[in-house]
This record gives sequence, structure tokens and C-alpha cells, in this order.
Amino acid sequence: MSRVSELQNLVESTTAEMEKFYDKGNKAAGTRARKGLQDLKKLAQEIRLEIQAKKNAG
Repeated sequence: MSRVSELQNLVESTTAEMEKFYDKGNKAAGTRARKGLQDLKKLAQEIRLEIQAKKNAG
């Protein structure tokens, strides 16, 4: 279940950066938000591959 908490933490931190960017106009937060979104994409792909491997293993 560590993947679940890892995913939740990443979503929360990215959400905070997106709020800073959209609500306060902080351009540096936009860069951090984009990085967070890319990290989310990468983590989601890793989790998908793990799930598929477990499913295929039986």
C-alpha cells in the first residue's frame, strides 16, 4: 500500500502548486506543478505495469 500513499502525497503536493499558480499567479509554482504532473504520469505508468504483472502472474 506504499504506492497508494506515494500517489496521494504526489497529488496533494501538485495540487498545492497548481493552486499557487492559478490563484496567486506564481509562475515558479507553475513550473513545479508541471514537474509534479509529469511525476504523476510516470508513477501512474509504473503502477499500471505492476498491476498488469501481478494480474498475469495469477
